[in-house]
Amino acid sequence: MAVDSAVAKDDLVIPLIDFSQYLSGDAAAKKSAAQAVLGGFQGAGFIYLKNHGIPASTVSNVFAHSAKFFARSQEQKDALAWYSPEANRGYTAQGREKVTDLEEHGDVEALRQSVPDLKESLEIGREDEPDMPNMWPPTEGDEAAKQFKQVMLNFHNTCKELHMQVMRAIALGMGINESWFDGFTDVGDNTLRLLHYPGVSKSVFKRSDGQEQVRAGEHSDYGSITLLFQDSRGGLQVRSPKGTFVDATPIPDTIVINAGDLLSRWSNDTIKSTKHRVVEPPPKKEDDGSDSYPPRYSVAYFCNPNFERTIEAIPGTYEETGKKYEGIKSGDYLVRRLTATY
Repeated sequence: MAVDSAVAKDDLVIPLIDFSQYLSGDAAAKKSAAQAVLGGFQGAGFIYLKNHGIPASTVSNVFAHSAKFFARSQEQKDALAWYSPEANRGYTAQGREKVTDLEEHGDVEALRQSVPDLKESLEIGREDEPDMPNMWPPTEGDEAAKQFKQVMLNFHNTCKELHMQVMRAIALGMGINESWFDGFTDVGDNTLRLLHYPGVSKSVFKRSDGQEQVRAGEHSDYGSITLLFQDSRGGLQVRSPKGTFVDATPIPDTIVINAGDLLSRWSNDTIKSTKHRVVEPPPKKEDDGSDSYPPRYSVAYFCNPNFERTIEAIPGTYEETGKKYEGIKSGDYLVRRLTATY
C-alpha cells in the first residue's frame, strides 16, 4: 500500500494512512496498512488516519456541543471542577493544568506560575463508575445539557471502538495475534477531553521575560495512544529528530494519533512517544490587521490500557535486548503522572 506523508520536515515524517484498507481491505491490504500504522509509531510517534470510520458529521456535532459547553458561565463551569487524579473527570479552568514532562509537583507549580497554559478543558470518563462520577451540567430543565451528555457518551464509545481497532492494527504489524490487546482495551478506561483555547491578544505571545508563551506546553502523552480531532486553526507542533518543532497542519476529516509514554514503555521503547505542544496559531489572511487570535477548539481521546492490567513488555520487543522496565499497573502509572500535572 502506497502511503502519503502528512508531515515531512527536519527528518520528521508522519504518514497519512488510509485506514479503510485495514478495516475492510483484503488480507494483503490489511497487513500493509497495519505495518504502516506500526511504522509510523516507531518512526515518528505520530500518524494521521483518513477513512477511519467516524463520520465527519459526528465530529462536527461534537465540536458544536463542545463550543456551547465552554460558552456557559464561568460559575456553571467551575461547579463541575476536576476533583482527583484517580477519577480524572471534570472541568479545568484556564491556568490550572500545566502539561509538561516534569514529574515533581513543585517543579510543575513553578512552571505553571511563570508560563500558564492558555486553555480550559472538560474531562469525561466512562460512565459506569459510581465512585468517580462524570461532572455533567445539571440536565433538569436544560435540554442543551441533556443533548451534550448524550452526544459525549456516544462519542466516548465510538472512540473506544477505534482505539481497539488501532491497537489490533499495531498487533498485526508486530506479528503477534491480532486480538492480543483486546483484553487490555475492552473496559474503556479512557478519557474524552474537550479543549477550548480562548481568543487572546497577539501581544500575549510576545513576552518580555524571554520565556515562550504557549497554548499548551511541550509534553508527551501518558497513556497508550491519543486520538486528536483538530479544528482548522492549527497550532499543534511535533518535535522533530533535529530538535525543532514542526507544524502538524490540520487535514480535513483526518485524526492525528500519537503514541503515549505507556505504550512506549509497553513496547520496550520500540515505539516512540514524541513530544509536542500547542503554540501561537500559524498566520491566516483573515487575521491580518487584527490584534487578537480567535478561539481554537480541539477534542482529544486519551486511550489507556485497562487500569487493573499490569503492563509488561510486549512479546517480540525484548527477546534480544531484555526488558527495560519492570511491570506496572496501568492505573497506578496514570495516577502518578496526573498527580504531578494538576
